Amino acid sequence: MQAHDPDAVRSEQTGRPKEGPDVASSALQAWLAANVPGFEGAFEAQRISGGQSNPTYRLISRSCRLILRAKPVGQTLPSAHAVDREFRVLSALAGTTVPVPKVYALCEDDSIIGSMFYVMDEVPGRTFWDPRLPDLSCDERTSIFNAMNATVAAIHALDPEAIGLADYGRTGSYLERQVSRWTRQYRASVTGENEPMERLIEWLPRNLPQPGPVRLIHGDFRLDNLLIAPDQPRIAAVLDWELSTLGDPLADFAYHAMSWRFRPDLYRGLAGVDLKALGIPEEQEYLRDYLQRTGFASPESWEFYIVLSMFRIAAIMQGVARRAIDGTASNADAAEVGAKAIPISAMAWSIAKNM
Repeated sequence: MQAHDPDAVRSEQTGRPKEGPDVASSALQAWLAANVPGFEGAFEAQRISGGQSNPTYRLISRSCRLILRAKPVGQTLPSAHAVDREFRVLSALAGTTVPVPKVYALCEDDSIIGSMFYVMDEVPGRTFWDPRLPDLSCDERTSIFNAMNATVAAIHALDPEAIGLADYGRTGSYLERQVSRWTRQYRASVTGENEPMERLIEWLPRNLPQPGPVRLIHGDFRLDNLLIAPDQPRIAAVLDWELSTLGDPLADFAYHAMSWRFRPDLYRGLAGVDLKALGIPEEQEYLRDYLQRTGFASPESWEFYIVLSMFRIAAIMQGVARRAIDGTASNADAAEVGAKAIPISAMAWSIAKNM
């Protein structure tokens, strides 16, 4: 398999929603019987919502409960909706300390449901969107944040070659490629003047730190892409590996750690929250624990990684704003979400200019 460089995008979703895959087909039932040990009988298919760019379904039969992840039906960009890459990375992670669902098979035959798909076990668990975890106890919050930290550290501690992923992404110039990719994405979706973004576009390539080690990175590691066990505060599974690749683990961790910089009303953040009262670690404590677990040196340019992460988010938000204007956004609140590109880029530039 050739190296892939998703460096990032959900910005491939520039058109109107595509027709969904035919998960009620008799061909799918026959395929499941042939590829999932013990599968038998008819099944019920339930669409799972939540913003995934790859259509996701729960398949319930008398013998088991499965999750099906499919590529959207119709034409997509070559590097987008890479369910085959998700299948590959989940297969590679089986047996490691990273909790992932058991995957069974990848189907590349479009005649079965209309697009490529794979199936995996359904993992029981809870999904949380608000990092303040308002419905949990102080001890539960502490345990979940500790488990998140240990899990992202476990991903970044893996040797890609040892788990068969040495060719899973390009191994050089990751930060340069990130800056270039998100600059292009922003330029393609500009709707008005945004001076902080222009300043960042000049500043970022001039202030690149020395690259970190090449590791497997998730690409979108955050609370709502994790399943928390139903009965205890531990990570049951890490989901949504669509943006995974090889790259700088500190960039991946900083993207996860941005929650500490954003207010809750801006982007599901923790800024201004009484963290001690909630049992949630401070950002520097969380970073320290990660560094201890991975053995990485303390980064001299931690703020650069935060700025780059904010730049990426601002570019994504600008894409949402563009689609809202063009009338191709899939969410009713796209204009409101897109407007956040300006305050987020202003935050990033405020950090950068004071470094």
